[in-house]
Amino acid sequence: MKSATLLGLGALALALSGSAMAAPFINGGFEDGNTNGWVTGGADRGGISNTSLNPDNALPGGSLYTGDSTRSAIIGAGSVDPVLGSLLGSTVYSGNYSYRIEDTRSGGYASAISQHVQNYTDGSIFFAWKAVLENGGHDESESALFKVVLRDDTTDTVLISRDYDAGLTGGGVDSRFSSSGDLFYTPLWQIEQLTIDAALSGHDFTLSLLAADCEWSGHTGYAYLDGFGAVLPPSGRVPLPGTLALMSLGLAGLGAMRKRRQP
Repeated sequence: MKSATLLGLGALALALSGSAMAAPFINGGFEDGNTNGWVTGGADRGGISNTSLNPDNALPGGSLYTGDSTRSAIIGAGSVDPVLGSLLGSTVYSGNYSYRIEDTRSGGYASAISQHVQNYTDGSIFFAWKAVLENGGHDESESALFKVVLRDDTTDTVLISRDYDAGLTGGGVDSRFSSSGDLFYTPLWQIEQLTIDAALSGHDFTLSLLAADCEWSGHTGYAYLDGFGAVLPPSGRVPLPGTLALMSLGLAGLGAMRKRRQP
């Protein structure tokens, strides 16, 4: 009877941990220290107008895709932006890591990242971003660019769309952005939330982002991404992974049972 009880508790712990592992987001905050669960890509955007540049073009299978983006990188907590320094503030929203889309130098390149979730039933989708775009005095269609797209794949509908550029007039950015010299940037993390109501529950979704230098290669564009998940973690804190929390409960239960059974 004792063995059966212990086995039952162990099975319960494993079942609970398995349920946690079945969550649709994979490494949404990059806390694995890599891009597991994400699709990434890079492109050469020389001669490509902003109107023809989107995340899908720079991802595998896209018309501009040149391979995995070696110019993007996982960013560790405490890292300082090499271009703006303290003006940009933190480069990691929460936990130990974020992801920088594109490098911080010019060169006429673009990079993208994407994750797809299926049969989504939680109440919200969250993610956080920051962007830096250098104004090179070009027309909007030729300037450094940042795009965000959250798509409902079930209905082929774009639910969140952000499209910013560093065009000469400054009209390609909004009040989220500040400026320093020729740089437009977001000093605060921009928190995006999509509420999942009954009409959206159970649908498939894809989040895709792209950052690109200007078309003429002389001005940089890059962005930071963090916190893609059902609940946005508090800024600066590392959430305990659900799997580990549930396993801890299960193991604690086993330990308590053994103590009670000892003569």
